[in-house]
Amino acid sequence: MHKRAIILAGGRGTRLRPYTVTIPKPLVPLGDTPILEIVIRQLVAADFRHITLAVNYQAEFIQAFFGDGSRWGAKIDFSLEQQPLGTMGPLRLIGDLPQKFLVMNGDVLTDASFSHFFKTHCAEDCVLSIFAAEREQPVDFGVLSISQQGDLVGFQEKPRLKYLVSMGVYGLSRRVLDIIPPDQPFGFDDLVFALLAKHERVAVKVHRGYWLDIGRPDDYELATRDFDQQKSRFGI
Repeated sequence: MHKRAIILAGGRGTRLRPYTVTIPKPLVPLGDTPILEIVIRQLVAADFRHITLAVNYQAEFIQAFFGDGSRWGAKIDFSLEQQPLGTMGPLRLIGDLPQKFLVMNGDVLTDASFSHFFKTHCAEDCVLSIFAAEREQPVDFGVLSISQQGDLVGFQEKPRLKYLVSMGVYGLSRRVLDIIPPDQPFGFDDLVFALLAKHERVAVKVHRGYWLDIGRPDDYELATRDFDQQKSRFGI
């Protein structure tokens, strides 16, 4: 049985304007290939042959471009939100979810192994697995460390802080539907807080390779350059 993937492709892409003024964010190209097509080709190569696109904004353009998925050797179907439901809310609209499935954003450029990540998720008994990457964030100020008395005890000039962040790629178990409320927005953050409150195990798998969320114009321009120079790295 082929593996199942859900791609979240319903956002308006407001942070990526002006590129998304006329076309939906998932169809914004890297070179001559839409980012969502790159994701789909990577998923198919990892044996995810049933792919559901959760769509909302400008859904007709995405549906027209991808059709039934036969062009990529996959079965593609669509789940249409009548109202924005956040990151995880759309899962309640999909009636045939298997016991284990992959969920991911449609604007992720990475060389990560979706197959290995999903295999690990399936082998573990947890509702949610998060694919994570390390990012550095520059601080544009001098950072002060002070004592309880208000005396300076340390100083860093424009440090670069490291964070472990979600890549927008998740392994989920069908049990998640017991947590997601119907017919209302429910984001990834809502799910994480709910699972932590229930003391449910959430697995985090760290990817040490390339990852970029194409959410802002500067990230898009960087991704365009990297993809053009390293297509083979992304399996294209």
